[in-house]
Amino acid sequence: MSSPPPSTPQQLKKALVASGFEVFRTLADEVVLAERVRENLILDSGVRVGFLPDGRLRVRIVVRAQQNDFPNENPTALFDRCRRLAESAVAEGFAEDATNVNAVKDPADPDRTLDTFYELYLRREVVDVDAALPVLKYALSFDKAVHH
Repeated sequence: MSSPPPSTPQQLKKALVASGFEVFRTLADEVVLAERVRENLILDSGVRVGFLPDGRLRVRIVVRAQQNDFPNENPTALFDRCRRLAESAVAEGFAEDATNVNAVKDPADPDRTLDTFYELYLRREVVDVDAALPVLKYALSFDKAVHH
């Protein structure tokens, strides 16, 4: 007898961990997967999975360009760099979902911005956890940061 499909982020987290994924954080509406950098260090992988209103799942990838890496470029150019990097994910069935500008503040001086991240969110919808597994593996292997 198989278990019922997950219907909460906590249940989804358990299903993902049981499938071999590491979880960085569980939010109210999605689970953020982890990327292991070293044995004792995990980071946000830029890959998230959450529920759609109809019970299917949404896999999201966050593609990012940092202003400090391209100091002379405007926001449009930085988002264009993200879109070029995202082309292979789009070929795998992902679609642009949203954009976000995230200012990284100095923890010692909140009036000082250390860097600004230009983020492009991609999404792909899948029917269930089993269908999400290969999509998540692809998303984790995908380079999500724009480099020089």
